[in-house]
Amino acid sequence: MDNLDGNVLAGPTSDIFGFDLTSSQGQCQFCEDIAVLGQSMVYGMPMGFVARCRRCGHVLMVIMEHAGRKSFSAQGLRWLRPSEIGGFHE
Repeated sequence: MDNLDGNVLAGPTSDIFGFDLTSSQGQCQFCEDIAVLGQSMVYGMPMGFVARCRRCGHVLMVIMEHAGRKSFSAQGLRWLRPSEIGGFHE
């Protein structure tokens, strides 16, 4: 299965958080790689998306939709820092 461009997560993350997370930086819990979410390898599935680390391939986050409701899990991220372009501002 071919992966999608990580920027495909712009819509689903905007639906959940109110802003696009693809330019947000995060760290993989497994290999400690730091990258923007838009660089992740994303796989589509019938009910959502799975974002994997660009370096080690472990699952960073899952966005699922069931019965019209979206859910979000980011167990593979050690941390996520939203960019100043639409995310949290200091």
